[in-house]
Amino acid sequence: MKKVLFNIFLFGMIFLNSGCNRYLDMEPDDRLTQKMVFNDIKRTRGWLSAIYNYMPDPFLTYVRDWGFPFISDDAQIAIAMGSFTNWARIVAYNNGSMYAGYNLQSSSDLWLNTYQKVRSAYIFQNNVKALPSQGLTEEDVAQMKSEARFLIAYYYERMLELYGPFPLVTSELPNDASTEELMLPRTPYEDIVTWLDNEFTELAASLPAEYTDASTMTGRPTKGVCLALKARLWLFAASPLFNGNSNFANIKNPDGTALFPATYDATKWQKAASATRELLDLAETGVYDLYKEYYNKTTTIDPFLSYQNLFINYSTNKELIFVYSGSAYTSWYNGIGNPRGFSGSGGYFGATQNLCDCYFMKNGLSPITGYNSDGSPIINASSAYTETGFTSTTISYPNTAYNLASSSGTAGVVTEAGVYNMYANREPRFYISLWYNNEYIPKVKRYTQYYNGGLDGGPTHDSPVCGIQVRKGINPAADVKNNSVPYQPKILLRLGEFYLNYAEALNEVSFNNNKTEILKYVNLIRERAGIPIYGSDATKIAQGTQVQAPTNQDDMRIAIRKERRVEFGAEGDVRYNDIRRWKISTDVFNTPIYGMNTSSTTTSDFYKRVTYMTRKVEEKFNLWPIPQTYLDNNTNLVQNYGW
Repeated sequence: MKKVLFNIFLFGMIFLNSGCNRYLDMEPDDRLTQKMVFNDIKRTRGWLSAIYNYMPDPFLTYVRDWGFPFISDDAQIAIAMGSFTNWARIVAYNNGSMYAGYNLQSSSDLWLNTYQKVRSAYIFQNNVKALPSQGLTEEDVAQMKSEARFLIAYYYERMLELYGPFPLVTSELPNDASTEELMLPRTPYEDIVTWLDNEFTELAASLPAEYTDASTMTGRPTKGVCLALKARLWLFAASPLFNGNSNFANIKNPDGTALFPATYDATKWQKAASATRELLDLAETGVYDLYKEYYNKTTTIDPFLSYQNLFINYSTNKELIFVYSGSAYTSWYNGIGNPRGFSGSGGYFGATQNLCDCYFMKNGLSPITGYNSDGSPIINASSAYTETGFTSTTISYPNTAYNLASSSGTAGVVTEAGVYNMYANREPRFYISLWYNNEYIPKVKRYTQYYNGGLDGGPTHDSPVCGIQVRKGINPAADVKNNSVPYQPKILLRLGEFYLNYAEALNEVSFNNNKTEILKYVNLIRERAGIPIYGSDATKIAQGTQVQAPTNQDDMRIAIRKERRVEFGAEGDVRYNDIRRWKISTDVFNTPIYGMNTSSTTTSDFYKRVTYMTRKVEEKFNLWPIPQTYLDNNTNLVQNYGW
């Protein structure tokens, strides 16, 4: 059958094959065939580029389309945002009204888009060829085939993380396949893991660690990207969500095939550790390193500039493993992450008080240990944290050139006099990651106003409803009003995640046998953050250069999880994935979403904790539901638990 514009596609439904059709639709000849495409170098490259176009943009896809920060406990948008199509699904998740038949936007329909791109990739692999007269060499074709193969594996891994098992299609399905042939059942979880492990292993062996023309290959797969995704694959496979989860025991295909592992397998943690070690070994050859800047040309880390510029600097940033290459929504992201009255757009990327409470004090200790039944915090008496009163003087930190927190522009000043004590003496990551009320805005030389009627506050929904705003990844040089926003990397994977992944996996394998190595990688993160490392030297603990290290597996697990929470607060998909794979989401959301009293028009009332909402999260939310339309059209598909 001649392959033209329309293709019979997937699993009991007939779809337009958008991976190639969207590309073909751009051509003036509506009878353009695949033969014509793959005889032309420009169109061949265009086809591959079209397969890339469902790569997630961390500034848009993660934040708005899939809403990862907002469906975790890191961030909160106004419930009123549910009236806008782009945000309706996120609000539905928050208030418990999400259901399998929910009408998804095309950008949110991960199931549909994955299969469209996978089919396009298989067609590409089967048809791409060298065109010597046009400058497309056999070497070019091999590279392009590897990229297409990688994209298949990447899109499939993302499906596995969010939906669990799916029908694994490993070759191009013929256009004349019958409906019955297309109605495939879901493939068991461990079979998919095995397949993906093999794909990433072989791709890592064939792709370069670095490209010589790196500037033109931004966003392309490398050896390190493949090793990182393989390590993530095994971290998920080892975690409670997928490792002997009893909730999934009865999820079976119509023929009785179980889709999830029935019993816990402790050896998977060793596989996760070993896979992550492969990546770290590559990093330690000089390919990757934690991003660090140094104070005054010394060997002393500047924790403020290190953490701020990690998300801004691209050219010399060796922490970046995988980035999204586009820049279209950089201005939008800087708009929602800057105070509304300054950015000229909705400053609604609101953090939760819950996230604010998790950042350490500058002494490396947690400020609170939990919440009382009335929502008041249980304060850690050792941390020197207080929620009463205001600072009487400026507070300065040594060893930093950071100068954005005061009207004088003085390096090292992080809070001015009159700041609520909740925000004083916190760790450097806190100040880089969050905007709080009465914080100096250097671009406009005024202070944030998040109270009701303030320049940056309500009653509009274009303001942080919990009274604190996500600042992480916002470029201080950005001028959104005048559309002047410098390029900055959009991070999909960075090395810091894998330091903490490795520590977690080693701790689950054996705390006693691995505690030195575990502490090494946790402490590398804390050192860069500018807070005391974990140790057991009584003298250094007394001096404040160390805090007491965990002495058992349970306490180390808690410490690692706390470190992940603040290191990756409101960043990408990390926190959302963590609470799912640890199976703690229902416990997490037993605690309401707290905030400051943003309905208040006075300072005294603003600084009172209130409950913004109590999320209605059930165990079933740990996996996304397969859209009901696809179940209706394929009787061999079975739904996820609880949907």
